[in-house]
Amino acid sequence: MYPENPIFERMTMKTYKTLLTGFFSLAIAAGNTLAATIDTASTPEEKGLAIAIAADKNDEGWGDWSANAEMVLKNRQGQTSSREMKIQALEQMEDGDKRLITFDEPRDVKGTAFLVHTKKVGNDDQWLFLPALKRVKRIASNNKSGPFVGSEFAYEDLSSQEVEKYTYKYLRDEVIDGMDCYVVERYPTDSKSGYTRQTTWIDKAEYRMLKTDYYDRKDALLKTLTATGYQEYKGQFWRADRFFMENHQNGKSTELAWRDYKFSQDLRESSFTSARLKNAR
Repeated sequence: MYPENPIFERMTMKTYKTLLTGFFSLAIAAGNTLAATIDTASTPEEKGLAIAIAADKNDEGWGDWSANAEMVLKNRQGQTSSREMKIQALEQMEDGDKRLITFDEPRDVKGTAFLVHTKKVGNDDQWLFLPALKRVKRIASNNKSGPFVGSEFAYEDLSSQEVEKYTYKYLRDEVIDGMDCYVVERYPTDSKSGYTRQTTWIDKAEYRMLKTDYYDRKDALLKTLTATGYQEYKGQFWRADRFFMENHQNGKSTELAWRDYKFSQDLRESSFTSARLKNAR
């Protein structure tokens, strides 16, 4: 899954990404745009990674953010149930980001809290607090592909999508919803991932994820995530108003309708510890 080029045979993904990031920095300093730098890639693998780095660099420096969301679960028969949740995120420049999700409604999930410390390399640290059990449960790495609180999102979907977690291959350009996109295939580096590969559409104008197809361990299409209603915050950071995850195999879906985005709230590291999960709000 690493680039098919002898120069990369003895490189780790982290080393390769570091080298290409350095190349990006020099190119940008010389006045190149992200798109021009991507176009200098010589193989589909290099170009795929370059696009991933460009998207990552285009959304760094936000520090922290929070938002509220309604989660709507729909079963195969079309019946729905909803939940109210809040997410807080803390940017980590030297490692993966930290995220805390808490549920306010309905009563049967009120007080449930989920915390993830994403790692750029290696297994993420994830914890779940269930009020009924009154204890914090650590999520084992081999359970990361399981459904998050009955939704069509897996635990691994909720980690920040760090560049080092995948290898990449550029497939083609394609227009969706009137937007010119790069189509990139990415392959999880974690052997315990629930996916063999993901195909993602990234718009060329702002490097936003518009759609991702997920393939299961048998390499069959499992589900599709679409992101719509993007809005720009602080003149730089784009966030979607709606995530829709459709499971093609079981006929279920989960929608996340986001609202009340806030940035730069001076969130503290101390709020993102497993010891605080029982009292998370």
